[in-house]
Amino acid sequence: MDFSNLLIDWYLQNKRDLPWRNTTNPYPIWLSEIMLQQTRVAQGMPYFFSFTKAFPTVFDLAHANEEQVLKLWQGLGYYSRARNLHQTAQFIANELGGVFPNNYKDLLQLKGIGEYTAAAIASFAYNEVVPVVDGNVFRVLSRYFDIETDIASASAKKEFSALAMELIPNENPALFNQAIMEFGALQCVPKSPNCSDCIFNQSCAALQKKKVDILPVKLKKLKVRNRFFNYLIFSDDMANTIIQKRTDKGIWHNLYEFPLIETEKEENFVTLSEQIKTNFQDFDIVSIGEENSKSILHKLSHQHLHIKFWNVKVNGHLPNGINSTGLKTYPFPIVLHNFIEAK
Repeated sequence: MDFSNLLIDWYLQNKRDLPWRNTTNPYPIWLSEIMLQQTRVAQGMPYFFSFTKAFPTVFDLAHANEEQVLKLWQGLGYYSRARNLHQTAQFIANELGGVFPNNYKDLLQLKGIGEYTAAAIASFAYNEVVPVVDGNVFRVLSRYFDIETDIASASAKKEFSALAMELIPNENPALFNQAIMEFGALQCVPKSPNCSDCIFNQSCAALQKKKVDILPVKLKKLKVRNRFFNYLIFSDDMANTIIQKRTDKGIWHNLYEFPLIETEKEENFVTLSEQIKTNFQDFDIVSIGEENSKSILHKLSHQHLHIKFWNVKVNGHLPNGINSTGLKTYPFPIVLHNFIEAK
């Protein structure tokens, strides 16, 4: 029995019952694929249900406002996915009459849809013979065939796609793609896979050569940037506060935050207090206090944020001040959302 048949047999016996697998409708398939980029299934599932309830069709998503979409996305991270999702829904609804492109090549033209997502939608919705290549697939193929190509290199995608193309059965590409991804997610996991209880333990090259722990090869290390965020929690006589929208490109674009002073390093109380008074001379500041003396470390894929909150009491009324109830209706980065919820 060959690799593909064994794999599909394993999948039919072991697959998880996931809602987007019980349909060929490209809309929920697309939603799930975008949500599950950089996100585990267990974490993404509640968001999938929230989105399909709030936006049952691509037209509903297209007609929503961006803040509503970002608010529902809150906590999933990589917020550009949500903004691209919204814009693509508008394009499909308004330019394509609500009909998704029905092939890999045309799907690839849509905003936020790369090679992997286009292949997933094309095969799952339209049964097009095109292989998906994600982290799971890299891992399964590199181990089974003992491929030492650095998966972070430019040539890796091409090499692994060509191999997957040889393996994919023409009569059932969707099933094969689901199977190899599921196998990587459940069986051929990154750390300490249970190789003794694996359908491929007689034929896996990495197992025979004792290389399971070193494959796949990934050499490129992300450089992590440290940033120091000081958020100012203003409070006036009415217990109102102020927030602002992050309009710069980069992290958290179009989400809300408290007034921010970013510093080169973690500043002490005296230095930061002076900076607050200088930056906000128009406010009648009564007192400044640290909410947390030790920074909260918030890790993003390429940045480590060291976050401190500062309570700043002012006399009179803050311009555009909002109360605690109003505050909770805005989309915030999850670290700020958690801070607000804990107050």
